[in-house]
Amino acid sequence: MEAKYKDKKIEFKEETTVGQLLEKEIKESEHEVIAATFNNEYVNLNYKIKESGEIKLIDLSSKAGMRIYRNTLIYILGMAFEKLFPDRKMTVNYQLTNSMFCDIDNTEVTEEMVQKLNEEMKRIVKENLPIRQAIMTREEAKKLYDQTNTFKGRLQFDFEENKEIYMYYCEDYYNYCYGTIANRTGITKIFEVIKYSDGFLIRYPSSSAPEQIPKLIHTKKLAWALDEYDDIHKILNMNTVYKLNSATENGEIKDVIMLDEALHEKKIANIADDIAKNRNIKMILIAGPSSSGKTTFAQRLGLQLRINRIKPVTISVDNYFVEREQTPRDEDGKYDFENIGAIDLELFNDHLTKLLNGEEIEMPEFDFHVGTKRYNGKKLKLEKDEVLVIEGIHCLNDKLTSSIPKDQKYKIYISALTVLNMDRYNRISSTDTRLVRRIVRDYQFRGYSAKQTIASWYMVNRGEEKNIFPYQENANVIFNTSLIYELGVLKNIAMPLLEEIKPEDPEYAEARRLINMLKYFREIPAEYVPANSLIKEFVGGGNFKY
Repeated sequence: MEAKYKDKKIEFKEETTVGQLLEKEIKESEHEVIAATFNNEYVNLNYKIKESGEIKLIDLSSKAGMRIYRNTLIYILGMAFEKLFPDRKMTVNYQLTNSMFCDIDNTEVTEEMVQKLNEEMKRIVKENLPIRQAIMTREEAKKLYDQTNTFKGRLQFDFEENKEIYMYYCEDYYNYCYGTIANRTGITKIFEVIKYSDGFLIRYPSSSAPEQIPKLIHTKKLAWALDEYDDIHKILNMNTVYKLNSATENGEIKDVIMLDEALHEKKIANIADDIAKNRNIKMILIAGPSSSGKTTFAQRLGLQLRINRIKPVTISVDNYFVEREQTPRDEDGKYDFENIGAIDLELFNDHLTKLLNGEEIEMPEFDFHVGTKRYNGKKLKLEKDEVLVIEGIHCLNDKLTSSIPKDQKYKIYISALTVLNMDRYNRISSTDTRLVRRIVRDYQFRGYSAKQTIASWYMVNRGEEKNIFPYQENANVIFNTSLIYELGVLKNIAMPLLEEIKPEDPEYAEARRLINMLKYFREIPAEYVPANSLIKEFVGGGNFKY
């Protein structure tokens, strides 16, 4: 048999592992190699090759590599925790900047507990223990769980399609992971556990600098927003996929949907009330990453503002691009339209100032085909009961509206901050939720395939990390657009689209990963979704125009 690696073809014997076959290449890699893809499917380095195919190594400088690094760290954290505190229950709640926030049920986390966790995890990593995989039947896995109680959550056991359970074990510790993890504990050398709020953070590097842990940025507003939603869904007893599926099967899902949507409406109304209290506010700025639901949010906020006798007037930043030849370029020499320098800031601020002073302006309209602004006689003047509503990636960056006094601006950051877990140790990424939303929307309204959306997702994320995430704490308020039931609805459309991606496509590995996540959700009919829901922006059929 023969394996292809880059431009080389390597002969091998059946059952040779990826790590054995590419041992030399792994040792010589600039960054630590943590896993691989074989025929565009994620595998760890212990994967036994049973057929000819193509291998690509995954190191820590890639998003996929750092995701596997994080998965492995959480596995080791679970191993350490259950040894130290066998009678307590820990939950990996949500992600902050290069950190995962965890808490312990009915327990005040102390510095001493955190120190013990740090020391035990470092011992496990230092010993470089092998992490092996065992394939069990559902009955065998249930028996093991009943005997050892060494892993938390049993979603896989109760899912009828899972006839086989892929279990990872290290020494006498057994658990499973919804995704690939490393083959040895020693790969995760760089981490720290620190006390944070009423729990603790496990911190790790980024793919852009995999050799060091970045400085801790205290994202207090983001953490508060996540805590709020997490607490609400715990109160509702609806914080895991298992509980969501149970509600779907028991006919209770409509109640869950109504409660979740009511929470959204209440939060939007509260934001509108907060704006109405301050009559100095003349400008509302809305920013958020891709597929956050900004368009629907803005329209729903507009309705609540009208109830408060405030009329929203929308201005599109897209009409204020600089002339094409003045557009900044990225490191590849391509036009960088996401750079704030691509906006004609002088003209934009001049127009904003005039509008807030009660003057009339002539609005530009940018012709994207030609790359220049045009004026078609469209005039705008702001009345006393009107406020400007501006939506765009740079809206939280003060450079965009530098001429406008701070007390006249109200900034809103929105994102789908997922608080739903598979189980205690396996959470659902907010980025994955947004990607599924975008796959569905791109297909429904833009004619793009799932393959095209996944292929462009890296560039989308890169722009967000540069232009949106660093400014999220500048917001007056953070609105979480996540809905606990949404993946059950999106699954209906997303799964067939993902299954169209072929094994030979580079996007196949990501497609399979998303499929494996979505398969745990019971399908929820789209007709259960209210017409004003944010999810209608992606699945269609809502009240709002887009």
